[in-house]
Amino acid sequence: MLPTLRQLQYLKLLAEHGSFSRAAEAAHVSQPALSAGVQELEKVLGSPVVERTRGAVQLTAVGAEAVKRAEDVLARTEDLVEAARNAGKPLCGRFRLGVIPTIAPFLLPATLPRLKDRHPALRLFLREDLTPRLVAQLKSGQLDAAVIALPYEAAGIDHARIGYDEILAAAPAGHPLALAETLAPAISRPSDLILLEDGHCLRDQALAAIDIETPRGDDVFAASSLHTLVQMIDAGLGVSFLPRMAVTAGLTQGSGVVTRPISISSAGLPPRREIVVAWRAGSSRAAEARMLAEALTLN
Repeated sequence: MLPTLRQLQYLKLLAEHGSFSRAAEAAHVSQPALSAGVQELEKVLGSPVVERTRGAVQLTAVGAEAVKRAEDVLARTEDLVEAARNAGKPLCGRFRLGVIPTIAPFLLPATLPRLKDRHPALRLFLREDLTPRLVAQLKSGQLDAAVIALPYEAAGIDHARIGYDEILAAAPAGHPLALAETLAPAISRPSDLILLEDGHCLRDQALAAIDIETPRGDDVFAASSLHTLVQMIDAGLGVSFLPRMAVTAGLTQGSGVVTRPISISSAGLPPRREIVVAWRAGSSRAAEARMLAEALTLN
């Protein structure tokens, strides 16, 4: 006897919501029905999947492993349904796309109108989040694809390139770095360095580009977004790095922030990040994700 998809869905919702009542509400069933489904799953597996304590639900080791495998099974099942519904009609119907915050405000306004013209039947649902969470949502089937920046190590994820985005040095007007025409890639770490908060992949990509060791969290000012970063630089609090696509889109317009290219590296290329559309390996929507990457290609 094997678990049913409904039982696996109940367990997944229980893990997400942490209570039988909220999981039942999300599943649109009564709490007794959801509880009975979980109990049947435990009989099939021959082991408890949750520890029922007053006011809380805790997964057992078997339950945690079951949730991990259930996410993959349910995601592939959803892929099957979507593929069947839209057979022969690529980029038609619902498509859930994640985008990292250092790309979304600068890429999407320029490219989504073109995408809509090419695929008028596409219903695009967007979610902005940091790379680690987007990758996790790809693997769990909560997203169909995500626009992220490489390099980023993620097993089980395939991708197609949108384009490259150069990383620029940024400083307030009058700062020594602003007075130079270019910034050498191998420099001593500036004492007034400002970075994005930990979790933004652009932070590590920028540091790697100029060969600076990642500083400890309490050794550097940290900004929550590129817009905040520009405000901090403009206020004279320090220097940082910005993606060219953001500068081209007007991020520094009206500010006193000056951007400079980082001089060519020994590899013959300026420091840059690779913008890609990523999807779960084996996804039935891989062909559509590749089409999406083509539609979003940087000029």
